[in-house]
Amino acid sequence: MTDVRQPAEAAYDSVARFIHWSIVLLIATQFVIGWTMPEVHHDTKPVGLIAWHLGVGALLVAVMAVRIVWRLTHKPPADTLAPLLSAASRITHLLLYVALVVVPLLGWANASSRGWTVKLLGVVPYPSLTPAGSALGHRMGDVHGVLAWVLLALIAAHIAAALFHRFVLRDRVMQRMLP
Repeated sequence: MTDVRQPAEAAYDSVARFIHWSIVLLIATQFVIGWTMPEVHHDTKPVGLIAWHLGVGALLVAVMAVRIVWRLTHKPPADTLAPLLSAASRITHLLLYVALVVVPLLGWANASSRGWTVKLLGVVPYPSLTPAGSALGHRMGDVHGVLAWVLLALIAAHIAAALFHRFVLRDRVMQRMLP
């Protein structure tokens, strides 16, 4: 139910919505794989769920690159939020973008340090970010795991804010990203 006193919010364009929901699907897949894949040890090979995690991560890097280019070249629709809510929204979105770039890059650096090749769609190899055997690359894997939890918390806050807009404020902010 929309409160008729609230001005209508302009929707995001179909490309922005497609990219957004593609990233949602990729991140959900990554968390499921990450939680179910075997623990990575010194002699672990990139097979099975670990290979899937690398592949989905490579695709996530590519889609995030497209998303950033799209965002830089296409202005999002204006919002009509109160200044405090608008600032909170901008900060949360910025943190989500940072985490959605940094977490996969740290995983990629860790994979590189293990001598694993990260490939887009299983075909296009990405360059190594760290040399094989790099202690820094191995530590980046630990940070990757911690920041994945930070990313999950940011996603939860993002979802909670969308639901707050829908069910408490009863505005159309959430509908801006719905197909």
